[in-house]
Amino acid sequence: MALKILHTADWHLGQTFYGYERHTEHTLFLDWLCHELSARQADVLLIAGDVFDSPNPSAASQQMFYRFLRRATEENPSLQVVVIAGNHDSAARLEAPDPLFKDMHVEVRGLVRRTSDGAIDLDRLVVPLGPAGCPEAYCLAVPYLRQGDYPPAENYAQGVASLYSALYEKVAGLGKPVVAMGHLQATGAEVSENDRSERTIIGGLECVSPEAFAASICYTALGHLHRAQRVSGRDNVRYAGAPIPMSFAEKNNRHGVVCVTVDGRSTAIELLPFDPPVSLVSVSGAADDIEAAIDRLPAGEADAWSPYLEVKVALSRPEPSLRQRIESALVGKRVRLARLVPDLPRREGDVASVSFVEEGRQAAPLEIANDYYKKMFNTEMPADMTALFQEIMREVNA
Repeated sequence: MALKILHTADWHLGQTFYGYERHTEHTLFLDWLCHELSARQADVLLIAGDVFDSPNPSAASQQMFYRFLRRATEENPSLQVVVIAGNHDSAARLEAPDPLFKDMHVEVRGLVRRTSDGAIDLDRLVVPLGPAGCPEAYCLAVPYLRQGDYPPAENYAQGVASLYSALYEKVAGLGKPVVAMGHLQATGAEVSENDRSERTIIGGLECVSPEAFAASICYTALGHLHRAQRVSGRDNVRYAGAPIPMSFAEKNNRHGVVCVTVDGRSTAIELLPFDPPVSLVSVSGAADDIEAAIDRLPAGEADAWSPYLEVKVALSRPEPSLRQRIESALVGKRVRLARLVPDLPRREGDVASVSFVEEGRQAAPLEIANDYYKKMFNTEMPADMTALFQEIMREVNA
């Protein structure tokens, strides 16, 4: 019997795009995904991490996720959902509703747990796919791995590969197809230009070779990189990509989910395209010409579906009134100004370039704090410190 699987990842529910909330965009995607699950008569939905944009997501973001799961499983009673945590997710928070999820055929793997003797609980990371007691396949559901989550090894990449190898050995002899999940950066994959959220996941650790996934694994569903792509020429090792662009670097990406049909040892793969409801537009030029470039944008009243606009202005000297000029030129244009980039010439001996400063402006305070913590202590910021930082930020912004 063929097994129909839909693979998605990197929703980043709760993301704000340069101050604009994206609730309506995510709602439209989740509605579309529910339709595809029913239309394709999917047996399994794999969500490969970064469900939320923050480890401390808003109540509205969590409600959106839970409502989706309830709707998807009610409309498709035989559907099985497997979710792994990404680096943006709180593993413990994602797993918290586990007792309720069981009744909905939803399996969440956020934490790498250990047995009473201190060994990694490998059994928990293997999820049978199909009817209870009669699996049609096995899923190696591996969440984002932090230091200490994998077997002892010389480096991160070897430790991750060792864990996947141990998991595969547990199911290789059972005579059923095997699929794998992961949230990581694989060698040979293409990273979006100037995208902080993709580049900061590993924190200086090595990327993972796709050879970590045994050649006989039917399909490997990856999350983290936002560009839909296969890895190192292996058609069955793929990133689903983000359903909507997370930065202007992703404005030309393809978006959607991957449909995988596993029939015995045969695997058919198809990308199901989703058209994001809000487009991203970039305008660039010299300071004296930028108004003319803006004048060519579509006229109308901006609303929640209007494109996000990035304006890059080449300047010969600082211009304090630049934003006022741009905002005045945009009156009557059906776009929403999201990002203004003044491009000043870099003088010899300058320590920081404009691009570095702009990158800092794009970064969320939590990202900056976590980057600094990693540099100081060579590990992730603890969950309790992250929660405290978020609480302080909410008080500051109140």
